[in-house]
Amino acid sequence: MASKNTSRRTAEYKPGLAWFSAIGGAWVFVLVTLGAFTTTIGAGMAFLDWPLSDGSLNPDGWLEDIAMFAEHSHRLSGTIMGLVTIITAVWLHQCEARRWVRQLGWSALSIVVIQGLIGGKRVLLDSINVAGFDMTLGQMLRIPHGVLAQVYVCALIFIVAALTRSWIERSIPVSKSTRRAGLICVGLLLLQLVIAAGMRHNYAGLAIPTFPASTPEGNWLPATWDYRVTLNFAHRVMALILTIALIWYAVILWKDRGATLLMRWGASLMIGLLSFQILLGAQIIWQMREPHITTGHVVCGALLLATTFWLTCLAHRDVIEARTSNT
Repeated sequence: MASKNTSRRTAEYKPGLAWFSAIGGAWVFVLVTLGAFTTTIGAGMAFLDWPLSDGSLNPDGWLEDIAMFAEHSHRLSGTIMGLVTIITAVWLHQCEARRWVRQLGWSALSIVVIQGLIGGKRVLLDSINVAGFDMTLGQMLRIPHGVLAQVYVCALIFIVAALTRSWIERSIPVSKSTRRAGLICVGLLLLQLVIAAGMRHNYAGLAIPTFPASTPEGNWLPATWDYRVTLNFAHRVMALILTIALIWYAVILWKDRGATLLMRWGASLMIGLLSFQILLGAQIIWQMREPHITTGHVVCGALLLATTFWLTCLAHRDVIEARTSNT
């Protein structure tokens, strides 16, 4: 039995598994979009029960009411995402030779289970007040729910990248400075997403109602401060830092002779997403947090993180495979 199992587990490119994981990597952005829209229009409590919606998988009127549609479609897409992740994890366990990729599949499954539980508890604990805070316990859970969603995106992107033919069959000998730059940018993006989640769920998106200046008089610093203004201003400062960092990373990738043509194109895509993200951020202020623009800003942020993380994974391909060659 052992030899039979070993014969199935080869590090060769498996198109069925690779494409299925890619479908999961694409579907997660449907889930992110629906989750972002649900939060933007304040529909997180459209149903007071969980995991069913009004006690049903097909609640009455959910296709006619925008709040009910947003929340229930988010739940349904999350269920599909969970099933896709289960299949991916089991498929990897059965067929993938590299232990670290198999472990990554189980890690993604663990994240999606935890994410689902947090989402459920956000509904079930919504009525519990917490002394000293403006949000209930359920509302507080929106922040880790939003942050963990981005971590889950990264886990899926990592799996997709590791299963591609180019990863399995081709070395990517980029420099150490390129790998370091990628890690710095991913770290900054994750920090920005934590700040953004705190700002978004504390209703601080318009705490500074002007852009690019922080006051109608054109001052760069806010005239008054509270925790919402602080979150908003921190988000703006981090956006400036990220703009510099991501441009720096793109230039490094463009100049690195070990980088593939795909990575150079990816660097251009990263800068394009960065530019669009800045434009959407400005429009949120100018359009007074219009729901579609706000949702687009969240989704574009997830795409920017995914692209940067993907490039960083590729940059670390040789190091990862060398360190795990015996596992």
